[in-house]
Amino acid sequence: MNAEFFMAIEDIEREKGISQTYMVERIEQALLAALRKDFPGAVESAHVELNPKKRTIEMYVERRVVAEPENPDLEITLEEAREINKRYKIGDIVREEIDARKFGRIAAQAAKQVIVQGIREAERNMVYDEFTSKEHEILTGIVTHVEAKTGAVSMQIASNTEYTEAVMPYTECIPGERVGEGERLKVYIVEVRRATRGPQVTISRTHPGLVKRLFELEVPEIAGGIVEIKSVAREAGSRTKLAVRSSDPVVEPIGACVGPRGARVNAVVEELGGEKIDIVKYSDIVEEYISSALAPSDVVKVTLLSDGKSCRVIVPDSQLSLAIGKEGQNVRLAARLTGYKIDIKPQSQYM
Repeated sequence: MNAEFFMAIEDIEREKGISQTYMVERIEQALLAALRKDFPGAVESAHVELNPKKRTIEMYVERRVVAEPENPDLEITLEEAREINKRYKIGDIVREEIDARKFGRIAAQAAKQVIVQGIREAERNMVYDEFTSKEHEILTGIVTHVEAKTGAVSMQIASNTEYTEAVMPYTECIPGERVGEGERLKVYIVEVRRATRGPQVTISRTHPGLVKRLFELEVPEIAGGIVEIKSVAREAGSRTKLAVRSSDPVVEPIGACVGPRGARVNAVVEELGGEKIDIVKYSDIVEEYISSALAPSDVVKVTLLSDGKSCRVIVPDSQLSLAIGKEGQNVRLAARLTGYKIDIKPQSQYM
């Protein structure tokens, strides 16, 4: 019976990945809880020991030999002790083996509950550890439900062999993107928290990190560390600006991100539902960086202001609306990308 018991523990480790050490600890706790239910006064004197190597299970209660017992769960008379072994004397500790088959129904149910709870807790911990390692990464999820009223999307996301459910709020969905049940989507793992029913995974399709990770998947030079994404500014569903630089003078960073015939950037654009992407060259010279960030507009001059957080940019009169962009989007994204407040003036006004 003991051999079958420990074989079952080994099967749990193989099938669910729960270590034998963890299961032995939980089962010892379960049996100890059951033992204490049948011997409520022997809380401190009840013991359970499982030995996977020897495949033995030992359960026993220790009682001290006294002349007149006050607590029968902790003490035993000399006469009773000598019925077990004639060598016992006053003050000795008697170890009485307990047969698990003699447990009462309530005690057995308590033991079963502790074991089942232990398995569930171990599974939750394994799922939590797996998805915590994927924070700020991209995972593929399958849409299981779209809430008609709120627009929230429920998804099943997978990482290696682990699965969990996640809900993407409407605010984290790309505006205008329509998704249906069964559809596969790449999502960005924003955060993973512990919860009573398993890990609570926060996912997003609007986070700037999604664009960054998509380019890492499509551009080998980024994955290899030759091209670095310095900054991302995004208005999901509409437009994104990406600042890149290369550590190798032979590799042109913008060309690497665009790819042959635009294949690489087009793959990202397609994944994001047609979102426009501007790729600009990063520079340690702030004026050059700000000028690049305002692409596709030409820039005549960039002047940094004394506060160190803002600048004045002069553009050709014909380029003013292009520099500002529709509803100020181009200059707004350029400001987010560079970290500078940008004040744009036409060249005629500057002159």
